Amino acid sequence: MSARYAHGLVIGKFYPPHAGHHHLVDTAAERCALVTVVVAASSVESIPLALRTAWLREAHPQPHVVVAPVVDDIEIDYDDPEIWAAHVEVFRHALESAHGGLAPDVDAVFSSETYGPELARRFGGAHVAVDPGRVRYPVSGTMVRDDPVSAWPWLSPAVRAYLARRVVVTGAESTGTTTLARALAAHYAARGGVWAATRWVPEYGRTYCEEKLALARRTAKAAGAPEPWLDDLEWRPEEFTLIAHRQLDWEDAAARTGSPVLFCDTDALATALWHERYLGTVSSEVLRVHERARHDLWIHTSVDGVPFEQDGWRDGEHVRHGMDRRLRAELAGRGLPHVVVSGPPEERLAAAVRAVDDLLATGRAFAPPL
Repeated sequence: MSARYAHGLVIGKFYPPHAGHHHLVDTAAERCALVTVVVAASSVESIPLALRTAWLREAHPQPHVVVAPVVDDIEIDYDDPEIWAAHVEVFRHALESAHGGLAPDVDAVFSSETYGPELARRFGGAHVAVDPGRVRYPVSGTMVRDDPVSAWPWLSPAVRAYLARRVVVTGAESTGTTTLARALAAHYAARGGVWAATRWVPEYGRTYCEEKLALARRTAKAAGAPEPWLDDLEWRPEEFTLIAHRQLDWEDAAARTGSPVLFCDTDALATALWHERYLGTVSSEVLRVHERARHDLWIHTSVDGVPFEQDGWRDGEHVRHGMDRRLRAELAGRGLPHVVVSGPPEERLAAAVRAVDDLLATGRAFAPPL
């Protein structure tokens, strides 16, 4: 039977965390009454410490697993005893902070790294090697940073949501945004492998508008009043803020279970312009949602080459050209990476695929670990 320990210690950068890390923590949790996971991040690294900490807490909700974040800006040199001592002091500080100022003794250090035995010796505990050589989980933080697509199967939903490329398909009414978003998702899903899970996120504003009108009609019917139509609806600023937040929530949920690319039918920037259309001003609250979102590319569906079709929900042809100009001006004025697609659907899809392929070819940029 495997030895059991009172307190196990796991230390790493988790930059970002992957399946090997989770196996390491879960192994310690199975063999210890208490586990402390020290997340030692450098201030020069580009994934915030708070985010890595949140990811680990989500992946390891066991009540006896304590995640302890700490900033460690000390250089790495496994041959220098003074540097070793400085690192251990940082780790002890993290332990103290996580346990109310009194760090419990460490009985075992769980590690898959070559420095594990020395780390255990310095804490006065046993060393437990977990998946040495990464045979069971052939993945590393370096691999994830260098090629997230290849590492995709080893990533948790939260990390996938963070790393997925998010492409917004935006345009005025009746310019084929939904058609193009669906077509893009189908195109990339057809590639198979990790791409098979490629998804697109529908426009929440459309759903909200349908529900709002249905409620207005039920209310009017109960009062014996005439049936209202879209033009009869009154709008409040907080409704647009709600729509922007809910759209982003839908995105985040889809990105957690999708492929390395996610297609979004509209975003908060477009919602801010619809606020302008109905209430006369661009909403600063909605723009804050736009600034918080992590979108990588905008595909603007031009009015050129697409006849207007009234489906009973749209403002009309007279609004479409003005919204098209506003969107184009906002994308350019804000310096957002975007392409404009026009012509028949097959030409729009081909141009959009070229732009997305170029985006995916650039990879992700991470600051080197200290």
